[in-house]
Amino acid sequence: MRYTLVIFVGLFCFFACKKDKTKDSVSADPNFSIKAVDLSSYPEIKDLSFTTFNAAGYAEDMLLTLKNSGVNTIRLRIWKDPINGRCGLEEVSNLSKVLKQNGFKVWLTVHYSDTWADPGAQTKPEAWKLLSFAQLKDSVYAYTKQIVTLIHPDYIQIGNEVNNGFLWPEGSLLNKAQFLELLSQGIKAVRQESPESKLILQYAGYRNAQWFLTNIGTVDVDMIGLSYYPMWHGNNLDSLQSVLTSIATQTGKEVLIAETSYPFTLGWNDWTNNVLGDSTQLHPSYPATPQGQKDFLDKIRLISISAKNGKGFCYWGAELISTKGSTSKVGSAYENQALWDFNAKALPAMSVYLK
Repeated sequence: MRYTLVIFVGLFCFFACKKDKTKDSVSADPNFSIKAVDLSSYPEIKDLSFTTFNAAGYAEDMLLTLKNSGVNTIRLRIWKDPINGRCGLEEVSNLSKVLKQNGFKVWLTVHYSDTWADPGAQTKPEAWKLLSFAQLKDSVYAYTKQIVTLIHPDYIQIGNEVNNGFLWPEGSLLNKAQFLELLSQGIKAVRQESPESKLILQYAGYRNAQWFLTNIGTVDVDMIGLSYYPMWHGNNLDSLQSVLTSIATQTGKEVLIAETSYPFTLGWNDWTNNVLGDSTQLHPSYPATPQGQKDFLDKIRLISISAKNGKGFCYWGAELISTKGSTSKVGSAYENQALWDFNAKALPAMSVYLK
């Protein structure tokens, strides 16, 4: 999702890695369940040498805490030419190598933009703005090929929350034929260059997801992922599970919850205004407490594996802690939905991943 975040400042020292044994990383186990977090801003936290703690209170790197807590997959966004290099291909490639060496599967969400892409904004990369449609298709293919040849992810999304298409205006859903042509170029690159990778198509919310999939017709992907945030998508968890099952029946694809999060408090720890800070934004069954966050995530876990062809879930913004406190100019508007509390200690919600 796209949020106005004021997060983390610093220079990134790229990870020194051994040769990447990428093609052995994709699980062939049909019983494998994705237990993921999105950790896209992890390199920024590493730059700050900020100390985080596990649930027992011992200082521990985020990756080790997540691994010990049962997380098996890390999701990372990719921006084409970000201004500061954050979430660019070089940074994501380096981090992907580290993740694989630590036993995680890698899930990439390619925004096809230099910044946040979501249902409300799908801005073309600056370098592609003057391209003809034919050139744009070629660029989608070449760029996707570059990504998968370098990283060979276990999972990859062509676009992020493509409810209204991507690469506007050419790839807007209003230009459905062109949207599908652009989508197919990304899919083709993955199928040709990294056939082991599983392709995910992501839709934000559940209310119109079936209509969207009917409207675009058959698409050559392996999985359909839905975003689910109560503040944006409503409180009907029964409908969420029902829609996931209906999508699995309708498409024959595996399904998952591609993004979710929930607050452990409505308080704040820095000078930024949090994205979620009001009780009206909560699900009525889950208070904004550490236990409420844990119970919510456990419910999401159950839904994600109970739905027909359900393959798991991903927690978004797990790492988006405030790193400097109330007087700092380095903060996070997502700090109260992270999986570490205001003392940088792992929250009880992480125990859900061990189930």
